[in-house]
Amino acid sequence: MVGTRPEAIKMAPVIVALKADPRLDVRVLATAQHREMLDQVLSLFAIEPDFDLDLMRHGQTLPELSARLLTSIDSVLTREQPAAVLAQGDTTTVLMTAIAAFYQRIPFGHVEAGLRTGQMETPFPEEMNRVLTSPLTRWHFAPTESARDNLSRMCIPSSRIHLTGNTVIDALLFTAAMEIPLDLGLDPRLKLVLVTTHRRENLGAPLTAVCRSIRTLVQRNKGIQVLYPVHPNPSVSAVVHRELGNHPRIILSEPLAYGPFIAAMKRAHMILTDSGGVQEEAPALAKPVLVLRQETERPEAVEAGVVKLVGAVPERILQESERLLRDQTAYADMAKGVSPYGDGAAAGRIARVVSHALAGEESAHFPALPSARPTLRRVRGGPSYRPQQPSRAANPQPR
Repeated sequence: MVGTRPEAIKMAPVIVALKADPRLDVRVLATAQHREMLDQVLSLFAIEPDFDLDLMRHGQTLPELSARLLTSIDSVLTREQPAAVLAQGDTTTVLMTAIAAFYQRIPFGHVEAGLRTGQMETPFPEEMNRVLTSPLTRWHFAPTESARDNLSRMCIPSSRIHLTGNTVIDALLFTAAMEIPLDLGLDPRLKLVLVTTHRRENLGAPLTAVCRSIRTLVQRNKGIQVLYPVHPNPSVSAVVHRELGNHPRIILSEPLAYGPFIAAMKRAHMILTDSGGVQEEAPALAKPVLVLRQETERPEAVEAGVVKLVGAVPERILQESERLLRDQTAYADMAKGVSPYGDGAAAGRIARVVSHALAGEESAHFPALPSARPTLRRVRGGPSYRPQQPSRAANPQPR
């Protein structure tokens, strides 16, 4: 199941890994919670959905979307009767998929399970989605040790939790190895600050404060330019264009496709974002990240010193941004090029668990995840993606 762009990015390596197993007949269902942005990612990985619910409607409420997702997904499951269902992350698509599978008594696998902020309304409604999804899940694919520990605190049996790493690194390393042009009129003489925002909790006054901070940052620092791919949500785009439009060193673009966005991250000096996925991706590219949120469900990067929380507080945004622009030591401390989220082999681990379980075999066990910087691996001669296979240690540690 895929519904949004982040889900497609993180599920694409899993889909490819599952399809590589000749014992499995893999079908892809797109709910299209994000239409164009979803299609761009699936195209990059040469994935075509078998079912497309096309559920996005302008101005729809969460209850309306939830009801339509649940009934539509249930209809497909009733007709297809799959042996297992997988979904990723914390969107409304994920929770409704888990409920529909539970009603049909179909085992559900949750990719990127166990993320928590501990605040039910932050982020909203994602924290609720992932908390309610966990009791309905048969296979919990935890990206990190802290995510695994969160699940254990919910009394999830250890036999159902699999420490795999995060599939976002699988997708990132494949895409980052490509040379993708950025035709956005960037000035190579200026340091690039990449900005993204979309979280519901930042709408309204917080987003206005963020935008005004960015404008002040550009006015005070003549050697930088800002690239801000603007989310299509009218509550985001209207504020951003009002506050940041018509500045020669602030480029407001349409949302970038996944490939060009990775190219923009590679080009950036630093990144300001409220995106969870960017918090995972940027450290692997040695890019410092300032998170425009008060909490994060991804504490590993904060603990590693490669991500810093600044919220929507102008003083914090300006202070930490200018520190990274002016203090080479501070910048080097955050631009370490080490990812705490995986080694690029998570999809292979997930595929092994599912295929072994459906074949009635003993569950797969994996060695401890390596902490070193992951390496690039691509298939020569084309855009097709081949997931890395997890290494096999002589005496693997339990998951």
